[in-house]
Amino acid sequence: MARRFLLLFLVLSVTLVLLLDSSSAQMPGFVSLDCGGKENFTDELGLNWAPDDYLIYGETTDISIANETRKQYTTVRHFPADSRKYCYKLNVMRRTRYLIRATFLYGNFDNNNVYPKFDISFGATHWSTIEISDATTIEVRELIFLASSPTIDVCLSNATTGQPFISTLELRQFNGSVYLTPFEEHFYLSVSARINFGADSEAPVRYPDDPFDRIWESDSLKKANYLVDVAAGTMKVSTKLPIDVNRDEMPPEKVMQTAVVGTNGSLTYRLNLDGFPGFGWAFTYFAEIEDLKPDESRKFRLVLPDQPEVSKPVVNIQENAHGKNRVYEPGYTNLSLPFVLSFRFGKTSDSSRGPLLNAMEINKYLERNDGSLDGVIANVIVLYSSDDWAQEGGDPCLPVPWSWLQCNSDPRPSITEIHLSSKNLTGNIPSDLTKLSKLVELWLDGNSLTGSMPDFSGCPDLKIIHLENNQLTGELPSSLVNLPNLRELHLQSNMLSGTVPSGLLDKNLVLNYTGNVDLHERRRRVRHLNIIIGSSVGAAVLLIATIVSCLFLRKGKNRHYDQDQIRDSLSVQRPVSSLNDAPAEAAHCFTLSDIEAATKMFEKKIGSGGFGVVYYGKLKDGKEIAVKVLTSNSYQGKREFSNEVILLSRIHHRNLVQFLGYCQEEGRSMLVYEFMHNGTLKEHLYGALTRGQSINWIKRLEIAEDAGKGIEYLHTGCVPAIIHRDLKSSNILLDKHMRAKVSDFGLSKLAVDGASHVSSIVRGTVGYLDPEYYISQQLTDKSDVYSFGVILLELISGQEAISNENFGVNCRNIVQWAKMHIESGDIQGIIDPLLRDEYDIQSMWKIAEKALMCVQPHGHMRPSISDVLKDIQDAILIERETAMAREGNSDDMSRNSIHSSLNMGSLDLGATENYLSLDDTIARPTAR
Repeated sequence: MARRFLLLFLVLSVTLVLLLDSSSAQMPGFVSLDCGGKENFTDELGLNWAPDDYLIYGETTDISIANETRKQYTTVRHFPADSRKYCYKLNVMRRTRYLIRATFLYGNFDNNNVYPKFDISFGATHWSTIEISDATTIEVRELIFLASSPTIDVCLSNATTGQPFISTLELRQFNGSVYLTPFEEHFYLSVSARINFGADSEAPVRYPDDPFDRIWESDSLKKANYLVDVAAGTMKVSTKLPIDVNRDEMPPEKVMQTAVVGTNGSLTYRLNLDGFPGFGWAFTYFAEIEDLKPDESRKFRLVLPDQPEVSKPVVNIQENAHGKNRVYEPGYTNLSLPFVLSFRFGKTSDSSRGPLLNAMEINKYLERNDGSLDGVIANVIVLYSSDDWAQEGGDPCLPVPWSWLQCNSDPRPSITEIHLSSKNLTGNIPSDLTKLSKLVELWLDGNSLTGSMPDFSGCPDLKIIHLENNQLTGELPSSLVNLPNLRELHLQSNMLSGTVPSGLLDKNLVLNYTGNVDLHERRRRVRHLNIIIGSSVGAAVLLIATIVSCLFLRKGKNRHYDQDQIRDSLSVQRPVSSLNDAPAEAAHCFTLSDIEAATKMFEKKIGSGGFGVVYYGKLKDGKEIAVKVLTSNSYQGKREFSNEVILLSRIHHRNLVQFLGYCQEEGRSMLVYEFMHNGTLKEHLYGALTRGQSINWIKRLEIAEDAGKGIEYLHTGCVPAIIHRDLKSSNILLDKHMRAKVSDFGLSKLAVDGASHVSSIVRGTVGYLDPEYYISQQLTDKSDVYSFGVILLELISGQEAISNENFGVNCRNIVQWAKMHIESGDIQGIIDPLLRDEYDIQSMWKIAEKALMCVQPHGHMRPSISDVLKDIQDAILIERETAMAREGNSDDMSRNSIHSSLNMGSLDLGATENYLSLDDTIARPTAR
């Protein structure tokens, strides 16, 4: 008996160990999953990897990438691009901090070269959007969290393009109070930067040098826009002596044995922060590793761009660390950081040595979502744990619901619909379903459920119940009568018995209980029958009336347009604006004599282009106009003229040039617009209107915002959407107040039903033309985004889109030239000298990098115009805050805005009054 008990104990123990951690013999709390892998192995670092073959869903595929020899990156697991969530569940210890790391290496696993875009979530919290832009680059996401339950879920979902996939999933347990923050009950830490300064190679430092297997990136890694603007005189130093790192975050000794020193008295850097602007956790790591003579000192302070120095600025490493070769970690657990962080450490006047920096770590606060309220659904899942539909995992509602249910939009959502038709369900109807207090629809039809119907009194919102085609028995519960919102009850083809409660027959609902031989009414309810018939007749009358009305309106509409049609060539489908679904008024038809009188016989020419010549005019009521005269009388020209009349007579927006009417007489075609007093954007950037000076940076941003709003309206405010197809700086016009409006719709196309437009003739302007559209002839709204990206580069540089002289050898267009400079970190090389340094470098970088995203070679890699517009508005806010700070108003701004440059510097170095709390109701930040 004792032997049998011992054997059972050993079997259970081994099983438990395998379940808890099948891959972490090297360290407690380490899990390393090789997604798509087939066997256990140990890598060159000594980490033990296990395959994720316990998953019953998803497919595995082998990939091969040149120069990638690590076994865990030779396979992927990928999932269908459907509405489901696909989750990994890992065991953890409550009240323990962990790092979770997911990596993604596309490797063209689907042989389609369609770069995937999808979401990854941590439990109920949206963690990140994975957007692949390179088949050979590994995307990494890391999150630091305090475990509040014995398991965690990491889920993939919401494929925008391609299929969700994953290469590795790693869990690393921390010890003690590492990464303790005052906010960990409400926020996770999303890792943005972890930098090893003075590294002797480009290889990262990680396990076993870091016992927690954090990845410390080398500052010599050649990343685009990563750690650029390094000050002259910056040099590397190192030591072999041991460093005491046993405090706070315990950085690896190998990291602390290297550093950079500003021999000229300054250390200057600029780096991008993934996920920012926002609130973050930021710390610097210092250790004095050089020998200072008795009469030498190393004191320095943090200097912020365009801002007064922070209070208590002096850092003395040996003094703060209480000795040489000991770690010192100044920083803040809560501060506001921008997207582009520019910082400088400068030595004090009484210091003989320049500043020294060993490492830096910056994490963004990711607000934790506590999940949905209906935890009882987990008890239902347990009953069917082996069924495919029950495998989605994660929170039932957040960040996206399971594929077989729907939830409301409350901050903590509740389940409102359950759709489990024909899922081979057996046994009784789960009693926990009756505890879903917000349930509106329940679909359990087409299964093999048995037993009696439960009491649904706990679901007062129930409107629709489908239980047909099961094997239910017993009587109908009288509690059904008390459901105030019940409108449909389908019970047919079961084995129910007894009488139908009279209260159900008196309710105004659809009730079907046919096919239940032993279930009957006490008496026939004529009133109930009358309701059904009355409803049917009413619906029929309404339907007939609707049809007649539609026919009448269509006939009337046709008659109206027959009277006011422009020409036969104007039979182009009209877009319907979502702002006003009523039929548009017909465009005003000017006579030729009207136009000749207004323009004084076409006296003043104000512009010209491929379409024709533009003349200035003034109507009898004093309104100033611009008349565009069609040069070509060809069929193509007439078609473009007709297209523009149709479009412009239908759409109205403050950032689109107002269309006033048209004229088509004696073989001449003309369009009449409002007159824009300040000409084109092109003229102000590098044309006749510059005259040695130019519009300033914030005005350029405001022009970009105006134009972006106009394009956003075309893309999202019109149904079908309208694709401009010829966006360029000469088609952005400026009124007397220098507000921008988009013009020239002669080449515009409708995006019918969201489909790509295929054109046999590619239209557009060289330099602005989307290369993907040019090659494939597939026109989408992302073609406009490409052109808009070129305009953003023009705004930054003051250069025209195409030039044989301005961009150097072998480079004729602004995209190649700007990309070369921006990706090497040399943004100063493209900034318009006429801006005279009157700008905030953060806003400049934000627009430059967004512009590069707009001109990506493939449309699916480009952002939407709405996304671009948001970044432009953020950049404007940065500029306005900077201007206010220069005028002495920075205190108020720093307390109320996440873009405060002053808070940008709070990551150092002693207490300061100018910090911004993550949530004033939680806590204030503290420096260590």
